[in-house]
Amino acid sequence: MKRENLHKYQNYCVDFVKSHPEAMLILSMGLGKSVISLTAILDLMFDSFDVGKTLIIGPLRIAKFVWPEERENWEHASFLRMSVITGTAKQREAALETSADVYVVNRENVKWLTDRFEKRKEQWPFDMVVIDELSSFKNHQSLRWKALRKVRPYIKRIVGLTGTPASNGLMDLWAETYLIDRGERLGKFISNYRDRYFTEDGINPYTGVVYGYTPIPGAEHTIYERISDISVSMKALDWLDMPKQVMVDHYADMEPDERKLYWEMKNQLLVELDGDVIDAANAGVLSGKLLQMANGAVYNADREMRVIHDRKLELLGDLIEQANGQNVLIAYWYQHDHQRIQEYLTELGYHPRDLKRGCDIADWNDGKIQVALISPASAGHGLNIQKGGHILVWFSLVWSLEMYQQTNARLWRQGQKEVVTIHHLLTRDTVDEDVLKALVQKDVTQEKLIAAVKAQLKK
Repeated sequence: MKRENLHKYQNYCVDFVKSHPEAMLILSMGLGKSVISLTAILDLMFDSFDVGKTLIIGPLRIAKFVWPEERENWEHASFLRMSVITGTAKQREAALETSADVYVVNRENVKWLTDRFEKRKEQWPFDMVVIDELSSFKNHQSLRWKALRKVRPYIKRIVGLTGTPASNGLMDLWAETYLIDRGERLGKFISNYRDRYFTEDGINPYTGVVYGYTPIPGAEHTIYERISDISVSMKALDWLDMPKQVMVDHYADMEPDERKLYWEMKNQLLVELDGDVIDAANAGVLSGKLLQMANGAVYNADREMRVIHDRKLELLGDLIEQANGQNVLIAYWYQHDHQRIQEYLTELGYHPRDLKRGCDIADWNDGKIQVALISPASAGHGLNIQKGGHILVWFSLVWSLEMYQQTNARLWRQGQKEVVTIHHLLTRDTVDEDVLKALVQKDVTQEKLIAAVKAQLKK
């Protein structure tokens, strides 16, 4: 593809990056964040000469495959020399020593990269940095965040790319925004950010640990307004011919003895099952145990699976049968979910297959896999499988809005020819319903952010 094939909104974003040394592009999946960035880099390097070397930071698979592929897919971007800094230490060193315009590194190696220059007492060489999936830098205590903060003063231009800036609420925005503007808009310390915009939900009187924070009245509007000058936001529905998306909830009911085990775990933090005492040490562990039990099985202390019910499996079998031969993608979270789904569907005569390797993805897109399994942890950015099907079943939901939306976007994206149906399998009166409600509430918050900084362009 050529530069003249860029959409109007993509050219708008290119100009925004060029005119804003500090920029956040909050773009829905499929809007072309990569080609926008590469086009801006090309202009800044060879038209205005504002940039010498650029570093792109992203998830491992995206760094290794998606960015090099995007460079090759666009004629004008192919002029950029690119070196991918992944692999062993020796391979990373060789890639770093390679003469290039753009260097791409996976986010796990950011600390290694900054430490390398510091130990050698060498000057930080990248005057422009692009953070692909800025939301992965939402934890200000992570090593990657601290490493990037250390070299931030030496970065002349920085761009944060994300579709989910507030995937777990407004608290995420401080760390992300700090890397862009060094604390100019939301403050230089997260403690001040909390004090200014949030109230404490509750505090443990013995440990002093705060259970959570709630935005004060008017905080959302103020926060969005503070970052609006460095942000541009667009939704795929506004700019692309997106397929219709339908959400359907399916409820399973546990038998009384099965529900009794669930409530014992919830109320007493432990349950005896097949001679095993399975306990939950804290609220986080309890949530995980309850999610597992809602799915139909739970791990004991030795990581052995203990089956409780097959209600969701029965629902899943019915849905696949109702698909009448159409391909179905199943999202799972726990390994015992994967094992039980495989065994159950195999007994029904299906041949479930994991989408992990390139050949699996190719076969799926060619329509050769009727039932496919995918984990939200590996179903992230840049995975193009929309050609292979339009039915997604969530066997087990996840708390992460980002994972949830990214997994849905594997099928619901530009190029999809059918109506995308997303099924949620929920066990009634369990934590399943709480998770789905939380995902909806988080999305409401995120939608407010996107709306607040949304580019008002005429198509």
